[in-house]
Amino acid sequence: MAGAEIVKLKRILREKALPPDADISLEQRRKGMEKVAFKAADDIQTENVTVAGRAAEWVRAPGSQAGRAILYLHGGGYVMGSLTTHRALAGEFSRAAQAAVLLVDYRLAPEDPFPAAVEDGVASLRWLLDRGFAPSNLAIAGDSAGGGLTAATLVSARDQGVPMPRAAVCISPWSDLTCTNESYQTRAAADPMVTPQGIRNMAGVYLQGKDAKHPYASPNFASLRSLPALLIHVGRDEVLLDDAIKLHEKAKADGVDSTLEVWDDMIHVWHAFHPMLPEGKQAIVRVGAFLREQWAAV
Repeated sequence: MAGAEIVKLKRILREKALPPDADISLEQRRKGMEKVAFKAADDIQTENVTVAGRAAEWVRAPGSQAGRAILYLHGGGYVMGSLTTHRALAGEFSRAAQAAVLLVDYRLAPEDPFPAAVEDGVASLRWLLDRGFAPSNLAIAGDSAGGGLTAATLVSARDQGVPMPRAAVCISPWSDLTCTNESYQTRAAADPMVTPQGIRNMAGVYLQGKDAKHPYASPNFASLRSLPALLIHVGRDEVLLDDAIKLHEKAKADGVDSTLEVWDDMIHVWHAFHPMLPEGKQAIVRVGAFLREQWAAV
């Protein structure tokens, strides 16, 4: 039975949801996403840096171990999202994993369409390696579009001969930009955040006519061989449920040590609602434990 907190959150999100065809500019949507973002906890420290020409932040919670880092790629459908929208979440991942988080403001569409985001993801991974981080002490993670971008970045980096980080985490990953999986229909009524039409619109803005099945756009269609240990989180009440399931199945088929966790009653990137949702806190703790276990096993 769903907890009272998630029931209340779903109701709030439905009441505030905008239709995908609402007469609101992309810039207004971007500002709106920033306006509703939670603030980072008071003990989270941030440091501005430039990573491969992009604005970025080191986000550190107390107890972060020197020499370990998580490259974090935010969500927002490749058209929204920023350091501001994901600073609070990055801070809690830093706390749970006991590692610094590098949050990167990668390029967005339509100003910079596919494959700009993938190029920035790979460049950011190279930046960490160039600064002396051992691959075995690195991880990469992301949510929603950033979850798909996490896998795409790894595929592109592998193809270029870039050393792989120790582990990766994909949260509610948008990993199939064809937007044709069955859960687009079966979970549409249950999902208070992601609409099939809205996400198809964002795919068009990002791809601008490029092949949706390109392995760097939709890693579900890529060879995932040689990728690092992978944790995939998805809520059962998500339009993107099947994206996550199929990413896991493809990873396992290609020999990747992949773990899929489907959380009952949960919604898209429920981790981000950790200030008001117990399961959000629990999921963050789980991600941190997974990464610490991977690092400890080296």
